[in-house]
Amino acid sequence: MSVRKCAVCGQFYPNNSNDILEMINHFNNILDNHLEDKKILELKTRAVIVPHAGYIYSGFTANIAFRLLVNSDIKRVVVIGPSHRVYLKGVSIAKYDYYETPFGSLKIDNKLTEELSNKFNLSFTPNAHSEHSTEVQMPFIAHYLHDCSVVEMVYGDESSEELSKVIEYLLSDIDTAVVISSDLSHYYEIQKAKRLDNICIEGIVGEDENILEDGCEACGKIGIKAMLMAAKQMGLKSKLLDYRTSADASGDESAVVGYLSAAFL
Repeated sequence: MSVRKCAVCGQFYPNNSNDILEMINHFNNILDNHLEDKKILELKTRAVIVPHAGYIYSGFTANIAFRLLVNSDIKRVVVIGPSHRVYLKGVSIAKYDYYETPFGSLKIDNKLTEELSNKFNLSFTPNAHSEHSTEVQMPFIAHYLHDCSVVEMVYGDESSEELSKVIEYLLSDIDTAVVISSDLSHYYEIQKAKRLDNICIEGIVGEDENILEDGCEACGKIGIKAMLMAAKQMGLKSKLLDYRTSADASGDESAVVGYLSAAFL
């Protein structure tokens, strides 16, 4: 039995499930008590964009998206994120049996993994999977969707057009959800960061991947564009769920990172 071991627990998120649960409960208390439009929490979606920073910075933004996935009757979740550490040509798909999280291990859907590998000629580069952009999503899945299996895909030098075909194929199965991982601009002062992030937001809300080329600096821009392309083909509409920067948690506005979450309906 092979296991995709945690690589960034204790760094990006707590290595103790009780501590993670305390954070998730805190995020949900804010949603339940302060969210102006409570109907958002009733939305049904099988495709979301989420950030991948430390939970103290982006956990709230990601949490709302995973909470919405519970509203759909899904059996598996495919997490797609950019490679930050390893150069990749194309996409690597994780070929392990289980995915370790502080809540216990998630089963990897090996049948779907092989299906995708064969249909889209996906490789497996093991050292690309010590990747935080995908890993930080797994504790949320283990908490909210613990009966679901998972697939982890990490991309590098890949075209959005090719990745969109994979996403479209996945979403054609009503039992499958897709999670696209991306942060926004990195380490600008807050006003410049917001200007750049607004380009990303405009592209997502306007469902126009071309707008992203006008200055969006999302590290997962390839994945976001691919999601927008797939959504256009499938007639899905986007809904912005949350936007904030690291300054909301740290108070430091001199060098911030931007985060958003969005759902496709």
